[in-house]
Amino acid sequence: MIFDRIKRNAARKEKMKTESAEEHQKCMVSRRDFLMYTGALASTASVVSLSLFPGTAQAQSVRARVVGYPRQLIAKVSELKLNEPVNFNYPDNGPNSRAIVTRMGVKAGGGLGNKQDIVAFSLMCTHQGGPLDGQYKVVGEHRVLGQCPFHLSTFDLRRHGIIVSGQAYESLPQVLLEQDGDDIYAVGIMGLLFGRTDNIIAMQGA
Repeated sequence: MIFDRIKRNAARKEKMKTESAEEHQKCMVSRRDFLMYTGALASTASVVSLSLFPGTAQAQSVRARVVGYPRQLIAKVSELKLNEPVNFNYPDNGPNSRAIVTRMGVKAGGGLGNKQDIVAFSLMCTHQGGPLDGQYKVVGEHRVLGQCPFHLSTFDLRRHGIIVSGQAYESLPQVLLEQDGDDIYAVGIMGLLFGRTDNIIAMQGA
């Protein structure tokens, strides 16, 4: 009799666990559904390609949805000349929003075009905000922005703006791009612009 009671209690607990899990699952949203719902609800959403772990054995390309930033026309593919950067402001015309877009002639992380060689980056050094205007350089197969006039920081534009020398310790913010025919749009920023606590908040308050 005692064993029967133990078995009944165990069966009741197992049933409660199963029901609880099923009820819980009804309230859960999968990662895939979450991305679909948030993308559907967002007023502006763009999908861009990003490279994870570039230059390593784990390197891979992924698709990422960008929401909240303005979709701004910044250049035309047919008008970009090789290694001649074009200046623009993004995500607004406020402080520290200066950036460049350039066709580098070599494949780069996040690059657009047939050669995946069109990229855009902030012109503010991530260390102390030194201006990087006019510092784009071609060094063999490398494409860099720097040296910063403050502390000589240099950034690799082929690998998402990672720091290669100097005192900066954060990658240069990369402007995420989207192509529509001949038009190139800025649709987001990967990284935090120097001098801002939040790119989006700063944009809305500008």
